[in-house]
Amino acid sequence: MADGYALALQAALVTALKADAGVSALVGTRVYDQPPQSATRPYIRIGGIEPRPLRTDGKSAANLTFGIEAHSRPLTSGRVEATRCAEAITAALNEAALAVTGFDAVQVHWQTQTVDQDSDGQSYTAIVAFTALLDG
Repeated sequence: MADGYALALQAALVTALKADAGVSALVGTRVYDQPPQSATRPYIRIGGIEPRPLRTDGKSAANLTFGIEAHSRPLTSGRVEATRCAEAITAALNEAALAVTGFDAVQVHWQTQTVDQDSDGQSYTAIVAFTALLDG
């Protein structure tokens, strides 16, 4: 059985982020769906993916909203490391021609980002939000 919109997009996002030089310069290959307990920071986690169906000319399509999280615990730079990760994620994915297995990625658009200190008082999380249109 082929993956649906959300899982196909998730696989494409992991592949694109790991292949991007700007992202890998910051996190290496630490791009996860679910990070291991011992994950070294900084790392990127694929956040929620919400597909909404579209009907056009008898074909199926979906508009997906999704978030990419960057988790950081810098020793001295505060929110700088998380912000740099967010900027690299945006550069890698905004207007990207993603290769989504089973679908045509029509567009990927950056929507917004936030960077906040976590409740532990030491870590930061950046969340970058996007929309994507998949046809197929």
